[in-house]
Amino acid sequence: MPVPRPIDWTPTRAVRILDQTLLPDTERYLDLDTVDAVAEAIRTLRVRGAPLIGIAAAMGLTLVSREGPATLEAVCAASRTLGATRPTAVNLRWALERMERRAADAAAAGDDLVPALRAEATAIWDEDRAMCERIGRFGAELIGGDALVLTHCNAGALATGGIGTALAPVYALHDAGRRVAVVADETRPLLQGSRLTAWELSRAGVPVTVIADGMAASRLRLGDVTCVIVGADRIAANGDVANKIGTYGVALAARAHGVPFYVAAPSSTVDPATPDGARIPIEERAAWEVAGWRGHQAAPAEAQVWNPAFDVTPAALVTAIITDRGVFAPRDVAGAG
Repeated sequence: MPVPRPIDWTPTRAVRILDQTLLPDTERYLDLDTVDAVAEAIRTLRVRGAPLIGIAAAMGLTLVSREGPATLEAVCAASRTLGATRPTAVNLRWALERMERRAADAAAAGDDLVPALRAEATAIWDEDRAMCERIGRFGAELIGGDALVLTHCNAGALATGGIGTALAPVYALHDAGRRVAVVADETRPLLQGSRLTAWELSRAGVPVTVIADGMAASRLRLGDVTCVIVGADRIAANGDVANKIGTYGVALAARAHGVPFYVAAPSSTVDPATPDGARIPIEERAAWEVAGWRGHQAAPAEAQVWNPAFDVTPAALVTAIITDRGVFAPRDVAGAG
């Protein structure tokens, strides 16, 4: 199945990313050879999606040797730089802490840190691919057959190291020969649904229909949607879920129309240290993302803008959480972390 590969090593061991800000118009790959370049790519959403930014940050830490001696202190300083880019997604901090521990072990043993860091970053990437496959299998078993799935934002191959989280069950069903199709919210303000989800599904041969965000409730009311599946950037210990802004509204509409609302995420997205959704830090982004689009001003300059990148869906609205360790009721998901 031809899903995109949004990240890779270059032959010289720099980090190669697919610039997702240019899709679907232009498929351009960038080679990043400094920690700051990787940090900029994460901050500006050239690389995005909770699992993928964790992978990118891990790979970015290996670039410390290009800027000076690869000491433990340099690794920790680079980790702070990368960790400051996106506050909501827990996978970023999880991956960086894992890389710091590997660097500390290598330093204590007197080993060269760079090969150790490269091996750990590659392991994180490999493990993410395997986690996506397991999420796909568990999700396909949960759905059970032919399906029309509504999704919000992009939680597919472009957001992970493998076939995705929310889209993994879709790809698994498609590969099994089932009739599966997707309704994709466009996902304002940056259109990750129309630009990214529809692009990768089309490449994979999965039928996709794009709708404006405000149409989701009306589509669910029609009664033809089997289930909603979304990804997550952080899942609190009580099962509250932080995901792309607009997810909460979709969950409310799904509950109103009796449509199952599933969250799909790797176990590393579960944060047992965050007790509930009120404790999840919500990133606020620049006003221009809402006030305009690619240089075109769509709102008057005098208008104020509120632009949270994420919202929190209470656990009570979540039917089940699909992880690489199985399917959990929201109240039990802390056991998956």
